Amino acid sequence: IKKQQQDVLGFLEANKIEFEEKDIAANEENRKWMRENVPEDSRPASGNPLPPRLFNDSRYLGDYDAFFEARENNAVYAFLGLTAPPGSKVGEQLLRWAC
Repeated sequence: IKKQQQDVLGFLEANKIEFEEKDIAANEENRKWMRENVPEDSRPASGNPLPPRLFNDSRYLGDYDAFFEARENNAVYAFLGLTAPPGSKVGEQLLRWAC
């Protein structure tokens, strides 16, 4: 989990995409928020969803596997719900991700 979190964080920082990190290990409210905002069909068969999970505001985007696939297909901005500015890698909307 830690390696996946670092991978997402490193990508967002390297591409100057503004985001808000929600630490679910240290904050019960963040943990509750993440669990409530992961859609039923994206939850594991048993137990709780594990981080990292990505959101655009409160809209669920996906887990690490979905992020990784989008990145491999050069479709990460579309996955994140952002428009890649021409000649720039700065996103305009605030992303949230639970780590």
